[in-house]
Amino acid sequence: MPRRFVLAHFLLLIGFLVISDFGSALAAEDAKPVFRAGAATSNITPPLGELIVGGWKPTPAAYIHDQLHARCLVLDDGKTKLAIVVCDNLHIPRVVLDQAKKYVEQETGIPASHQLIASTHTHSATTALGPFYLLDHPEPTDYQKFLARRIADGIRCAINQLEPAQIAWGTVDEPTEVFNRRWYVKNTTLLSNPFGGIDQVRMNPPKGSDALDHPAGPTDPQISFISVQSKDGRPISLLANYSLHYVGGVGPEEVSADYFGYFAKFITEKLNAKETTPAFVGILSNGTSGDINNINFSEKGGKSYARYEKMQEVAQNVADRVADAHADLKFRSDITLDAIATDLTLAVRKPTPEIMENYALVRQREKAGEPPVFVHEVTYANRIDKILASPDSVNVPLQALRIGDLAISASPFETFVEIGLELKGSTPFPSTFTIELANGSYGYLPTPEQHRLGGYETWLGTNVVEYEASTKLTKTLLDLQQTLKDRQ
Repeated sequence: MPRRFVLAHFLLLIGFLVISDFGSALAAEDAKPVFRAGAATSNITPPLGELIVGGWKPTPAAYIHDQLHARCLVLDDGKTKLAIVVCDNLHIPRVVLDQAKKYVEQETGIPASHQLIASTHTHSATTALGPFYLLDHPEPTDYQKFLARRIADGIRCAINQLEPAQIAWGTVDEPTEVFNRRWYVKNTTLLSNPFGGIDQVRMNPPKGSDALDHPAGPTDPQISFISVQSKDGRPISLLANYSLHYVGGVGPEEVSADYFGYFAKFITEKLNAKETTPAFVGILSNGTSGDINNINFSEKGGKSYARYEKMQEVAQNVADRVADAHADLKFRSDITLDAIATDLTLAVRKPTPEIMENYALVRQREKAGEPPVFVHEVTYANRIDKILASPDSVNVPLQALRIGDLAISASPFETFVEIGLELKGSTPFPSTFTIELANGSYGYLPTPEQHRLGGYETWLGTNVVEYEASTKLTKTLLDLQQTLKDRQ
C-alpha cells in the first residue's frame, strides 16, 4: 500500500479516537449529577367557622385577613431529594403530617425521612390539632384531611418546578426584636400557678413594672437563611429561620399568617422577585422560641400600634437584615444532600399527689359554683383529665437534614431558646439551625433548669413530657448530625 494511503488511514484513525474521546467526555459531563431546586405555595386557608385557637378561648373565624399557605421548597442533588415545608398554622399533629408524607412518598418517591414539615405557630390560624397532644383521634377532621392533601400537593408542585439551580446560605443578627419572656419578679402575687403553688418566674409579666427583676434566660438574635437561585441568577426561594414567637395584634375573629406571612411578601420585594416565573417563594420558619417573644418588658410606655402594624414592622426588619446579608452570598451548585430521622421515646408526665389534691379542690369549687382561686385552674384541671387518659410514653419524631456544610435540626416542640443555642454550639457542622414544631406538635420543651423555676411553659398540660426530655432531644439531634457528617 502506498505510504500516502497508510498516512491517510492513520490520520483518520486518530480523528475517530479524538472524536470518540470528546464524545465520551461530553457524555460523562452530561451524566454528572445536576443540582436542582423548585418551590411552590399551597393554599391551606380554612373555611370560616373553624376555631381560631391562639387565645385561652377559641373563637370561630369570621374574616380572612390574609390567606394561609404551606410554603414548599424541594432540593435535588441528582441522587437525593429533600422537601422542606413551612405551614401557616399554630400546631399540626404528627398524624396529619405523617399522612401528608405518605402521599408524597407514594406519589413522588421522596421518603418520609427526607421531608421536613413544620408549623409557624401563628396564633391567628384555626386549629389542626385533635382533642389533645397525646390522645389518638382515629377519625381525622375535615380540615386535617384537607391540610394533609394540600401540603402534599404543594410538595408535588415544587417538584414540578425543579430546574438547574445554585444555592447559598448565611446568617445575620437582628437583636432588637427578641426578648426572653420569662422573668424573675419581686412580687409573689405574680407567681401563682394553677396547681395551688408559687413559681419562681413569671411568663409575660406586666410590662414596665417595678416588680421586674431580670430575665430568666437568654435570646438568640441570629437569622439563618438559605437562598436558591436559577443558574442565571433568578431567585427561586429563600428560607429563613428566626427564634421569635408570633407577634400578634390581629383583628377579632380574623385569620392571618402573622409576621411569617409578611416576611414572605417583604423578602420577595427586597430581592426584586415579584414578577418572576415560576413565582418566587419566601419562607420564614420558627426557630427555638419557646421562651422568646417580641415584648420588651423592661420598657415603660412605648409606641401604640394599630392592628397588623407591629407584625409588619418586625417582618420588615427581619427581611431588611436578610436582604443586606444576601448581597454577600457566594452561590454554588456542587453540594450534597442527605437526611436522617428517628423516633425518641419520652415518658409522659403524670400529675403528682400534690397536683391531684389541688385538682380535687378545683373540681369541688367548680361543682359548687364558687369562683376560681386561679383564673385558669379549670382549664388545667381539664388538661389533667386528658393527661390521665394519655399513654405513659410517647414516640416523638426527630430529624436532621444536611445541605452541604449546613445542618438543619427538626424539633416537634415549642423549644426553649437555650436548646437551640446548645445545638449551635455543639454541632459537628460549620453551620446549623433548628426548625421547631416540625413533624408534629407535643407542647413546650423547657430545659431541666427552667423546669425547676416553674412558670407557664413548665406547667403540666402546657408541657407534657419528662423533665429530662430536652437533654435527650439535644443528644439525639447531635447524634443524627454526627451520622450525617460521618457519611458525607
